Amino acid sequence: MKSLIFRTIAPIIVSVMILFSIFVLLRGHNEPGGGFIGGLIAVSGLAIYGIAFGTGAVRRALRFHPMAIAGAGLLIAMLSGLVSIFAGVPFMTGLWITPSLFGTDIPLSTVISFDLGVYLVVLGAITSIVLALEQEPGPEFPAPALRGTTSRRAETAASAREGAPDPVTKKKRRKSGGKR
Repeated sequence: MKSLIFRTIAPIIVSVMILFSIFVLLRGHNEPGGGFIGGLIAVSGLAIYGIAFGTGAVRRALRFHPMAIAGAGLLIAMLSGLVSIFAGVPFMTGLWITPSLFGTDIPLSTVISFDLGVYLVVLGAITSIVLALEQEPGPEFPAPALRGTTSRRAETAASAREGAPDPVTKKKRRKSGGKR
């Protein structure tokens, strides 16, 4: 986007949205929110960044391919469920531990690790979709043919039916005797 105002304010908006998405992620297991809505908020921020600076800037900011982020999230979510099996309780049962760090008890649970996995899956998968939709056509991503235009394959097939020379070999084709 060419707007100087939008390019100036976009990094601030994105920073606030990412921080808010982390807030929603962390409070989600006790109150409304969680990994899914937190991931959607983060993707919305990345989409704003992509509109302001292009998809290349978003890919550089992520540092990992979006589907690798989604895969890591899926692994974390799956491991959160497997922890309960190894503890001898049903699959996906929430387990808590409270390690002490500098005299402060920090409650950790498989619930928050599952939410983190969902957050990463949503962030990776939806970012991948958004980047594909925002991608400018180029040599590696050609623009789709417009409706009403004919493709090279269709032109070659039509000229073959008419007995026109082959565009590659420049030799005249023989008409086939059978009906098509």
